[in-house]
Parts: sequence; C-alpha cells; structure tokens
Amino acid sequence: MPSAPRLVAAICLLVVAFLVSGMIIDNGEEGKDYGAFTTVNMIIGLVCGWMIMGKRVGRGWTGAVNNGLTGMAALVFWGLFVQGCNEMIRLAMRHRYDGPFDALISIFKIGIEYSQFLLAPEILWTLAIGALIAGLATEEAGRRWR
Repeated sequence: MPSAPRLVAAICLLVVAFLVSGMIIDNGEEGKDYGAFTTVNMIIGLVCGWMIMGKRVGRGWTGAVNNGLTGMAALVFWGLFVQGCNEMIRLAMRHRYDGPFDALISIFKIGIEYSQFLLAPEILWTLAIGALIAGLATEEAGRRWR
C-alpha cells in the first residue's frame, strides 16, 4: 500500500544511488562505457527504499538509523549482484565460460571485484551519511503523515 514513508525512503535511496553511481563512474576506468549503470542502480534504490525501508517505519529514532543502514546495505548488495549478473551475461555472450556453473560462480567474483570501487573514502562517507538521512527522513515522514 502506498504511503508517505515508502515514497520518502524510495526517493532518498534513489538519490544516494544516483550520487554513488556518479562517483563510481568518475573513479572508474577512463573511456569505459557504463551504459545503463546509473539507471539500473537508481531503480534498485527505488525498489529497496519502497520495499525494505518503507515498511519498517515507526520504531523510534534508533530504529530509523538501523532502518537506513539496512536499506543502504540492501542497496549495495543488490546493486553488486545485478551489476555482476549483467557483466556475467556480457561475458557469457562472448563464450568466456566453460559451463553454467562457472558462469554462476563468476557473478560473485565480479561482485567482489566491483565492491573494490566502493572502498573510496568519499563513497563510503556518501553511503553512511545517505543511510542516516534516509532512515531519519523516512521516520519523520512516518510520524508526520500517518
């Protein structure tokens, strides 16, 4: 059911996904085509905010901070997983794998490789501050608009 906290959480995580995606592209390889990288991450942020954070409102301010951290962790996990699947499919179309099990294992290897981009200090700070703001804004929306 649509509610103001779900909408606020979705918009907050969408904005954080947009900012972090831009930072990753700026820190990434020169001349690499990222395609729909930012758009896919923004959609993941929208879904994680709506489904994960939006329904966990009303548990107090400590719960709000935990809610923001949980939503951000889900955003990072699903972002790495979806981008790993995308890269695995791209490599599979070039016949880089010996079999389907090798391709499935590579999703997690690619995700671990992509997680190295998230270790830049400005990205970690953006994720942490974004999680706090998203959690607190979602809680405030839940208190204000019932």
